Amino acid sequence: MQKDLVHSLINHRYYHFQMNSFFIGNQSLNFEIIQQLIKENHSLTLSEEAKNNIERCREYLDQKIRTTKEPIYGVTTGFGALYQHSISPADLEKLQQNLVMSHACGTGDEIPSEIVKLMLLLKIQALSYGNSGVQVSTVQRLIDFFNHDILPVVYEQGSLGASGDLAPLAHLSLPLLGLGEAYFEGKKQKTADIEQQLGWKPLQLKSKEGLALLNGTQFMAAYGVWCLLHSFRLLRFADMIAAVSLDAFDGRFEPFDKHVHDIRPHKGQQKTAEYIRELLSGSELIQQKKQHVQDPYSFRCIPQVHGASRDVADYAASVFLTEINSVTDNPTIFPEEDLIISAGNFHGQPLALALDFLAIALSESGSISERRTYQLISGERGLPPFLVANPGLNSGFMIPQYTAASIVSQNKQLCTPASVDSIVSSNGQEDHVSMGANAATKCYRVVKNVYNILAIELFTAAQALDFRLPMKSSPAIEKFVADYRKKVGFIENDKVMFEEMKASAEFLYNY
Repeated sequence: MQKDLVHSLINHRYYHFQMNSFFIGNQSLNFEIIQQLIKENHSLTLSEEAKNNIERCREYLDQKIRTTKEPIYGVTTGFGALYQHSISPADLEKLQQNLVMSHACGTGDEIPSEIVKLMLLLKIQALSYGNSGVQVSTVQRLIDFFNHDILPVVYEQGSLGASGDLAPLAHLSLPLLGLGEAYFEGKKQKTADIEQQLGWKPLQLKSKEGLALLNGTQFMAAYGVWCLLHSFRLLRFADMIAAVSLDAFDGRFEPFDKHVHDIRPHKGQQKTAEYIRELLSGSELIQQKKQHVQDPYSFRCIPQVHGASRDVADYAASVFLTEINSVTDNPTIFPEEDLIISAGNFHGQPLALALDFLAIALSESGSISERRTYQLISGERGLPPFLVANPGLNSGFMIPQYTAASIVSQNKQLCTPASVDSIVSSNGQEDHVSMGANAATKCYRVVKNVYNILAIELFTAAQALDFRLPMKSSPAIEKFVADYRKKVGFIENDKVMFEEMKASAEFLYNY
């Protein structure tokens, strides 16, 4: 099961890690590496190659500032619509500190700690290439935050996803200056207090560094990586739970026949059908003679619907694998070519579109799941209405389906694309923005919702499957349901069921 959670694009193994440390700057990140870093609490070490690249870029920038009379955006000029204002050499460092402070304008809820840690990792990776003009000490302090689990307080709202994630990244960067708050050793503290405990001093940012820290897509990218890691799990669970429901509903096997999918060879469709065939292998229920000629679409079209969602996740994964191994600040510096270029790598459009698409795809997995839940409680095919032995006196599984329907409806609202919107900012200088940050936080909510929808289907399908005893499903499904039954039991009569629904969701999170 656990091996299946790793996406097919992942082909690297554990040789990236030496002595429980990952050498940042030596190789590209992928989903498996990130999962290991976050789940197994590996530390980061800046590679010698990365150090050399960062130092070379910084030395080039310092020399360029001393020798050129041409303005360098964000280095010797103001920011955004203030790009025409020149800054004196004596104020270049103050300019960067002011930038970080003035842009820390986030609001709303604090974002989850696991997203903050991903933001730190992705910002470190982006700066390690040596195209940003930062000091090694700045990158090292970010690594120290990561290794010591010092997680800055970052707020959910404030990014337009255009000059990157300015407001969230400003909050991520405030602790470098000894400002703001962070979580350390289980509690929220003033950064100054944390630094005093550790004997650290605030950094003094040099020219360009504030801009390098704030320009970038690490807020959007961190949410996207989290959503994709869970999407790989959810899409596998969707297939597994659908197989339980199919057998419990006395469904037919023919719609999963390999011949059907070979003549419409979408990869996701083929993969889903193959996995369902494997899951149902050896089932007494699937092999028994059927009284019905067809199943409803929510069963018959599982490969087509689930498979389409899987294909979208593959697409989104390819976008994010590119993004998390890219330089996304501005301006970018090319010492060997003697170039400093102000461009637009911070623009979040690729991520915004992928996040909107992923949210829609996952929402559809939840939508078809709710329909199977509805079919299972409908009193069809020998199952009792609402899956209780004495309906009427007992309402049974009537209301879990209501809850699933409510969540599905909310997902439909959350799937209104953020990427089609744009609001002009910075006095017209930033006249098209991606709204990728809103796409990211919406997708995050959809992912969490789909866990609950699938948990309700599993709760219902396991109940229905027990009504088929003594006939059994396949060994794979029986094992899965037996593991589930260790957490959630059969419902004989009406009881308070939200606890079982919560336990079902926790089962999926932890399985």
